Amino acid sequence: MTSLTDSAAAIRPDLVALRRALHQEPEIGLDLPLTRAKVLAALDGLPLEITLGRGLSSVVAVLRGGRPGPAVLLRADMDALPVQETSGLPYASRIPGAMHACGHDLHTAALVGAARLLAERRDELAGDVVFMFQPGEEGLGGARLMIEEGVLDAAGERVVAAYALHVGAALLPHGWVATRPGPVMAAADVLAVTLRGRGGHGSMPHTALDPVPAACEAVTALQAMVTRRFDAFDPVVVTVGSFHAGTADNVIPDEAEFAATVRSFSRETRERVREESLRLVRGIAAAHGLEVDAEFREGYPVTVNDPAETAFAVSTARQLVGDERCVELPHAIAGSEDFGLLGEHVPSAYLMLGACPPELDPFTAAYNHSPAAAFDDSVLDTAAALLAALAMGRSSGAEAHSPVA
Repeated sequence: MTSLTDSAAAIRPDLVALRRALHQEPEIGLDLPLTRAKVLAALDGLPLEITLGRGLSSVVAVLRGGRPGPAVLLRADMDALPVQETSGLPYASRIPGAMHACGHDLHTAALVGAARLLAERRDELAGDVVFMFQPGEEGLGGARLMIEEGVLDAAGERVVAAYALHVGAALLPHGWVATRPGPVMAAADVLAVTLRGRGGHGSMPHTALDPVPAACEAVTALQAMVTRRFDAFDPVVVTVGSFHAGTADNVIPDEAEFAATVRSFSRETRERVREESLRLVRGIAAAHGLEVDAEFREGYPVTVNDPAETAFAVSTARQLVGDERCVELPHAIAGSEDFGLLGEHVPSAYLMLGACPPELDPFTAAYNHSPAAAFDDSVLDTAAALLAALAMGRSSGAEAHSPVA
């Protein structure tokens, strides 16, 4: 049979066409009817058992292998971002205020490609493959909803491993693969704080109870907390991205509020930063005689790569792209991913794939989430082949099967 790489190269034009169709009509959130329709059309005719999500526009497709073996899961996120595209591409977004600025259109097309490649090899596939097409990755926890709807058991038994990849518009050269064992992406939570005082005239602050200085003090104290209460080698990032108070220069407001994103890289530090940040802002409020509402809203957990699954994934990637284009990340990435929710249930591995256009410098190109981000979709055959190779190799036994050849 034709090798995976050759088969993937043959279907690249179809995958590029699908990716560009998705790019032109991006959808945000959990309800992606246009995206789901395109995915279903692309999967039509393949020997798949398809289930549609009830609470979100997800697609779960199961391919039954021709030989006995375990079930594995391949995942792609499908949602876009509320970004106005400025790339100038001929297939740029036609939807005002929406853009596939994080490459999820490539993820979706690559997973369709993997389904096609594996369907061609169904007779030699040991076990089943669950294809997880997920809405709502960008902050809405679509993975959690799909887990609740049974995606991990869609094949009739619990999957033994889960794999996903993420394309990068910058930082990683075109076609290179990067990952690491252990924490690979950060947990992301929200600290929301409202300090309540008593409004008054700006010329007579002693007659009021001003929440603004206390809120400012809390913001700077959080930065000191990070540097003085946490190990630099198990880092924490606290960034206050929203601060609101008052309506006029001479009016002391009743309230001041701010919100911060909180990133951490271990379960232990995540719990500790929750406790420390709440204690700090409540203490500052009390010192100023203010009331305070402080809430730590849990978002996505740390995405942790299982060491054994990562070693297998790296070995598979090296066969596909070559040793020189497969590198280990020196540290975890401060971005977050709800793929980490799957990793709390099954061993998993998450890989990065460089999709920076070759004519651009990956160290200066616009990165993911930028309105100018550009992804070279010529990597789609590599992405599809890598996902397919992971499924075939894992179900057959990595040492006994070389799916790339």
